[in-house]
Amino acid sequence: MDDVSRPVATVLAADPLLGLLLPFWQLVIGAFVLFVVLVSIARLARRGPSRMSTALLVTAAAIAGFALVGVLLQG
Repeated sequence: MDDVSRPVATVLAADPLLGLLLPFWQLVIGAFVLFVVLVSIARLARRGPSRMSTALLVTAAAIAGFALVGVLLQG
């Protein structure tokens, strides 16, 4: 007989070693994204205020879009 009332465990990684490394790779990817954002901000700042305002509008639209997609796909 199968025990149906038992909760299903979420598997993050099938291999235990990969399960230990999973947060490390997320940290590496986050650091790389932060580096790219800082470099692009520095380049935009050198180009002047008109490009900065356009970049801020595009960034705000991207953040709102990602938030909307995240809310729609949640659940």
